[in-house]
Amino acid sequence: MKVTFKIMRFDPTKDKEPRFKDYALDVNSEMTVLDALQEIKWYQDATLSYRRSCRSAICGSCAMCINGRNRLACYTSVVSLKTPVVTVSPLPGLPIIKDLIVDQTSFFRKYESVKPYLMPKGELPPKEIVQSPEERKLYDEPCLCILCGACTAGCPISWADPNYLGPAALAKVWRFVGDSRDGERNMRLALINNDEGVWRCHSIFRCTEACPKKIDTGAIVQRLRREVVKEILGFRRH
Repeated sequence: MKVTFKIMRFDPTKDKEPRFKDYALDVNSEMTVLDALQEIKWYQDATLSYRRSCRSAICGSCAMCINGRNRLACYTSVVSLKTPVVTVSPLPGLPIIKDLIVDQTSFFRKYESVKPYLMPKGELPPKEIVQSPEERKLYDEPCLCILCGACTAGCPISWADPNYLGPAALAKVWRFVGDSRDGERNMRLALINNDEGVWRCHSIFRCTEACPKKIDTGAIVQRLRREVVKEILGFRRH
């Protein structure tokens, strides 16, 4: 099958604006978009730049916009796109470093700002902190996050408001708010109870649509809102 890949190119040392360049490629039924990018780089244009690492949908490095949707290039089959023309561009809403590589500094700064680590209650036991399967299930979903940035880059509010925490950081807050072992629930909810936290979300659910791990980040933000309100009204989780 012959496919034309329309790839956005931008070198800030040479270009004033991004542009698209076409590459024709014969693809087979097993080829992913990342495989196609590798073929183009190796045999047609060595200047093409993109991120990739594990090739197993684990590291999140190859997140990019493919035919108008944020996806992992290593997890997207070319044949599944069902089109002879595949358009590839960098994740939207983030500064372009070169070609398909974006600057994720702001994304990780927001992630770090929500204190994404366990802060246990009181003294630590000599061994593990015991947790029931039901307690663990409360925060199963956000544990699947690979920090690819596809959800935040797909959020129109994140494009318009550089201070909005974004769905990835908010999902990480739930990962610890929902964890019975964590002792800083109040602090975490206070961190997001503002106009740049849960109340900035417009419930568009583009984040849920973009997540390659099928995490319902939109629903997680709504869950956090409920917990914030319960905290304000004096309700506590038992």
